[in-house]
Amino acid sequence: MNKWWIENGTFVTMDESQPVVQGHMVIENDRITYIGKERPQDADSISVKVDGSKKVFMPGLINTHGHAAMSLLRGYSDDEALQTWLQDYMWPMEAKFTDADVKWGTSLAVLEMLKSGTTTFVDMYDRMDEVAKVVQQSGMRGVLMRGAIGLCPEDVQNQKLAEAVQFAKDWNGAADGRIMTMMSPHAPYTCPPEFIEKFVQAAHDYDLPMHTHMSETVAEVEQNVRDYGVRPVEHLDRLGFFSRPSFVAHAVHLTDEEISLLAERGVAVSHNAASNLKLASGVARVPELLKAGVTVSLGTDSAASNNNLDLFDEIRLAALIHKGVSGDPTVIPATQALQLATLGGAATIRQPQLGALRAGMKADFIALDADQPHFYPQTDMISHLVYSASGRDVRDVWVNGQQVVRGGICLLLDEEKIKAEAEACYRRLAGN
Repeated sequence: MNKWWIENGTFVTMDESQPVVQGHMVIENDRITYIGKERPQDADSISVKVDGSKKVFMPGLINTHGHAAMSLLRGYSDDEALQTWLQDYMWPMEAKFTDADVKWGTSLAVLEMLKSGTTTFVDMYDRMDEVAKVVQQSGMRGVLMRGAIGLCPEDVQNQKLAEAVQFAKDWNGAADGRIMTMMSPHAPYTCPPEFIEKFVQAAHDYDLPMHTHMSETVAEVEQNVRDYGVRPVEHLDRLGFFSRPSFVAHAVHLTDEEISLLAERGVAVSHNAASNLKLASGVARVPELLKAGVTVSLGTDSAASNNNLDLFDEIRLAALIHKGVSGDPTVIPATQALQLATLGGAATIRQPQLGALRAGMKADFIALDADQPHFYPQTDMISHLVYSASGRDVRDVWVNGQQVVRGGICLLLDEEKIKAEAEACYRRLAGN
C-alpha cells in the first residue's frame, strides 16, 4: 500500500464547514484518507512524510472546455471576430494538421496545464487517439471526445460519427480510469439537425454524456433562428441533446426562459470568460445561471483564443467581470469563483470524487508556494488564491495519488523536447 502524509500545511478544502485547515493530510494509493488539524492517529507508522510548511494545498483545477492541440496556433491570429478567426485563419491551418501536430500541440497544452495547476481537462478535437496517448503518458486526467463538424457530405459525416464512437469505446476508462469519453457534435451552427440526432442516439447506445458549443455569439443565435425557427437552446432540446447528461460551452447569449430550461434539464455550462472577451462574444450571464441552479464551471477554450491555459486567470476573471457588468460588488465572491474551477468542474463532468480535499475523495490536488510577497499578509487564503495568485505559483501537482509535477517540473513529460517539437510543427504549418 502506498501511504504518505503531508504535515504542517495549509489546506483549502472547498468544504463549507471548514474551508481552510491548518494541519495534515494523509493519502493512501489514489485517495485522501485523512485531513485535519491533529496529527493522524497512525502517524508513527507512516514512513513517507512531505513538509507542507509555506505551501497552500487545494484541489486540482478542472478545465471544462478546450482544444488542446490548438496551442500550436497561439498568437497566430489575434484580435479578430469569431467567424473571421475560425473561417479565415483557424480552420485552414487546422486542415493541415497531422497526427504529429496533434500529439505535440496537445503535449504543449498538457505541459502548460499541469504546471499551472490543472489536473483534469475536457478536450474536443480530431485525431483524438493522439490526445489520449498524451494524457495516458502525462498522468493527467482527461475527458476526451472526437468533436465533429457536420458541414460535409453524408459519407464524411458517417465516417466522423464512426470515429467518434470508436474512440469513445476504445478509451473510456483507460489510463487507470483517468480517461473518460463523451460524444460531441461541434455546434448547432456547424452540424445539421440529423447529424446531431445521430450523435444523441450514439450517446444513448453507449451510455455516454454529451458536450457541444452553444450560443457563443449573437450572430450564431440569429443564424439558428433563420435556419431552424428557434434559438439554439430550444433547437438542441428538440433534437434530444439534453436527454443525455450534457453540458455546453460558452452559453453567452441566453434568455431567462433558456436559463430556466437548462436548469430544468440539468444542463451544465462551461464559462469561458477570457476567450469570450478576446473574441468580443460577450459575457455569459453566470450570476443568473447560478441563481437558477445551473451548474457552472470554467474553461479556457484553446490557447489560440485565450492565449494561455492558466485556469487561475479564469477564476480571477469570473470573480471580476460579473461585478463590473452587474454593478454589484457582492456577485461571484471569491469562494464561489474558486468553486467554479473545482466543485463546479467536478459536477459538470459528473465526477463527484473530484473537486475537494476530504477523506474519500480522489487524491487530485496541487500545492502553491505561499511564501511570496503577493500572499502576504496572510489574511484570507481563499481571497489570495482568487485575486492574487496565478498558475506560476504552482509548485507540485498530484493526480490519482501520483505526483506528476515536483518543484515546477513535470515528472512524466520531456519539457524541452515538447517545446522544440511544437515550435517545429508550427514552423512547418506556417511555411517558414
